[in-house]
Amino acid sequence: MTRKELDAAGIHDPALRSAYQRCRTLNARHGRTYFLATRLLSPPQRPPVHALYGFARWLDDIVDEPAAGATPATITAELHTVEQRFFSALAAGHSDDPLFASVIDTSARYEIANRHFRAFFRSMRMDLTVTDYPRRSALDEYVHGSAEVIGLQVLPVLGTVTGRDEAAPHAAALGKAFQLTNFLRDVGEDLARDRVYLPADELAAFGVDRDRLGWCADRGLVDRPVREALAAQIAVTRTLYDRARPGIAMLHPVSRACVATAFRLYAEILDRIERAGYNVFAHRAVVPRRRRLVVAAGALGRAQWLQLRNPSPLPPAGA
Repeated sequence: MTRKELDAAGIHDPALRSAYQRCRTLNARHGRTYFLATRLLSPPQRPPVHALYGFARWLDDIVDEPAAGATPATITAELHTVEQRFFSALAAGHSDDPLFASVIDTSARYEIANRHFRAFFRSMRMDLTVTDYPRRSALDEYVHGSAEVIGLQVLPVLGTVTGRDEAAPHAAALGKAFQLTNFLRDVGEDLARDRVYLPADELAAFGVDRDRLGWCADRGLVDRPVREALAAQIAVTRTLYDRARPGIAMLHPVSRACVATAFRLYAEILDRIERAGYNVFAHRAVVPRRRRLVVAAGALGRAQWLQLRNPSPLPPAGA
């Protein structure tokens, strides 16, 4: 993270600056589209966004990329310990742990509700025991904590020209759309982790179950029932993008290019799944780096012009 960004955000304490830098590194490592879109925010907005995304990525890694020799019991115990320590530090308003410090600072500056962090931990715990979702409502419960609350956490950093409550449902819908897009792209990878993040009853309507998905994954192909089931899931996901779209205009002007770019690039993953004949098993549907850079470059000039014309929505230092 550049000195300019940290200075602009009013972050001067050396230990705190280091903590924000660590979260930026985590975000850059995992979220190529998110990280690129963040470059379109004003400098003072970038550190808190990196803090929130980096912290979420770190917690996700505890569950999805455990240390060698870890068991479900040890992972559960580690996550429980982290959760207790985090909320104790959050209540105190300070932590010497670099993995907590920047998030706690961001939470205080932007008055982020504790319930959003609690919901995220709850979904991470679900990942340790839940491998299938029988109905949409069960999946929605998981996605609220794993994705919707991320949109709600980031919203005060982005700022709004409406009341935050008015923009919140759109922010939650976009977080959900991003997550469901990931699930569709990563069906094969998730199966390898013994998870299916698609509603079983909706798959069953097309004659698809876990075994059929596994058969396709083993062969790197997709049959007609699976193709039709995935097409239906993409249609559901596109309704969420439609629900989220009006929220972009509700954001502070300096934030719109960032969110619009992430929106465009993530929605394009669905297009690429379709162009590949819905075969999410043969290769991972991604937006190529060159395409991401072209889209971001097109938004960069407008983002910089808006940043010159509009004051940042950053709250006063120490708020």
